[in-house]
Amino acid sequence: MEMQGLNVAIVGGGSGFGREIALMMVAQGVEALAIIDNNVDGANETVALVEKAGGTAHAIEADIATKERAHDGFDQAVAAMGRVDSLINCAAVYPRAPLLEITDEQWDLENAINIKGTYHMCVAAIMHMKTRANGKDIAGRIVNITSVDAFKAHPQNAHYAATKAAVVSLTRSFAANVAADQILVNSVAPAGMATEKARSLGFLQELAAANPLGRAAEPREIAEWVLIAASNRNTYMTGEQIIVSGGYVYA
Repeated sequence: MEMQGLNVAIVGGGSGFGREIALMMVAQGVEALAIIDNNVDGANETVALVEKAGGTAHAIEADIATKERAHDGFDQAVAAMGRVDSLINCAAVYPRAPLLEITDEQWDLENAINIKGTYHMCVAAIMHMKTRANGKDIAGRIVNITSVDAFKAHPQNAHYAATKAAVVSLTRSFAANVAADQILVNSVAPAGMATEKARSLGFLQELAAANPLGRAAEPREIAEWVLIAASNRNTYMTGEQIIVSGGYVYA
């Protein structure tokens, strides 16, 4: 099992895609999970599902938009599990707005969670992983969830797309900065997924129509690539952007 013996922190694991990743990791033998989310009820629901599936998980409430609270959330994950081997940054907000009508409040929210939050969690993880670095063995893995919107024009949601492009850039910078410590930092960029949120917002038909395969991705189809990047199978890939788009983006 590719996650055997690993402790993993999933930011945004209290619902949707983050929850899907957590449950797939249980099936692949993960040792323990920390579910970090500002929605503690959702985090507790994920923990209950993980435990029902035979896994071990801890719910941690954290607001990642500020350095202090983000680092405190990560520190709680370390305290609960003893160490964090892999970090998955899955938290994001997605308030749609036409390009010429984006408000300062919408920009601030997107930047606070999608960029600053991801940055804070990466820094917290790297500081922890560096304590195990010996220059030879893999000291840790970080996977940032971005989006195909980072690579194509998206006037219906340009502020979201801009933050995801920023995370692509951050991923490369972090990867270069910690390569000597054998910390691997990559991103996975999905096309539209058939999540419960997408269904509730009525996006599925639009997502399917835009995709060459004629459908949105099932969350598990994207999660497979997250598991590879976060698992013991990944020993050499860093600074890469794994695009899983069903042909929506050709890279």
